[in-house]
Amino acid sequence: MKKIAITIIGAVTVFGCAPEQKDSNEVQSSSPTNSNQVQMKTVNFESEGAKLVGNLYYPSNYDQAQSYPAIVVSGSWTTVKEQMAGLYANKLANEGFITLAFDFRNFGESEGEPRFYESPGLKKVDVKNAVTFLESLPEVDNDKIGAFGVCAGAMYTLMAASEDNRIKSVVTTASWLHDAEAVKLFYGGEEGVNARIQAAKEAKKEYAENGVVQYIPSISTEDQSAAMYGAFDYYLNPERGAIPQWSDDKFAVMSWEDWLTTDPMPSAANLTSPTLMIHSDGAVLPQYTRNYFDQIATADKKLHWMETELETPFHQFSYYDQAVEVNESVAEASKWFQEKM
Repeated sequence: MKKIAITIIGAVTVFGCAPEQKDSNEVQSSSPTNSNQVQMKTVNFESEGAKLVGNLYYPSNYDQAQSYPAIVVSGSWTTVKEQMAGLYANKLANEGFITLAFDFRNFGESEGEPRFYESPGLKKVDVKNAVTFLESLPEVDNDKIGAFGVCAGAMYTLMAASEDNRIKSVVTTASWLHDAEAVKLFYGGEEGVNARIQAAKEAKKEYAENGVVQYIPSISTEDQSAAMYGAFDYYLNPERGAIPQWSDDKFAVMSWEDWLTTDPMPSAANLTSPTLMIHSDGAVLPQYTRNYFDQIATADKKLHWMETELETPFHQFSYYDQAVEVNESVAEASKWFQEKM
């Protein structure tokens, strides 16, 4: 694998901290005032009875008398709001949008049991409920709510948008989209996939009967049973994604069934919102992004293909925090949302 230089984009600036928990759908800090930089506040909202915690970002020179277009931002699987979702939310807010990065249920500061249970179906619902929360805010223009997803967050976002016409425009970058054949490429062929699904079923049974959750590492360079096995720098480097808020040692085994049997591809036929997909030949499963794009129901769509010397899937991780990929994605997304919402 080629060596690449790491240019890490600066951390998000946080204004204030979250006080004691308040009622659902209630903002946990005072409204931002006019400023020359993006401001953030912590918020709560509910998704099927679970209290989710998010960070709401406001553009510079925010005016309380105005209403703004808003974007729900979702990161990759297992991640928390302080990783790529927060980075993109901050940068999109700097382009004039109100943006929301939040912890999906079972992760981070959000409620939900079992912990670290990765379910694309549940996350799809959480995205919809994030839209409902944004609609409740007087500063948000309800006719201009969009959704942005990175990696697996693209999968959750596309599935949600295909079922929810309140999402007026969609942008994905480095989308992870799979089906029953694609997962075999990453998880040990048919035998490896079936073994994981069986382990998940047994773990679900044990949880239902005894309340015990079986865990494996989220990432490891030594334990081949880990959800991500390999030297993936983003998740191993504390200067990148290995932040204290994220767990590198807990992935609920019962997640495998949900993850490996989810097929987002048919949702394209029901997606009527204007959609921009950003990808490259070096990102993950590039042909699947092309296939999904071709099947999107609306003609109002665009495929933005970036050049790279990295082989698939190693360019994928650059979209999480590297200046070139992130800034180009934000520029394209901002233009798209401004024109299509």
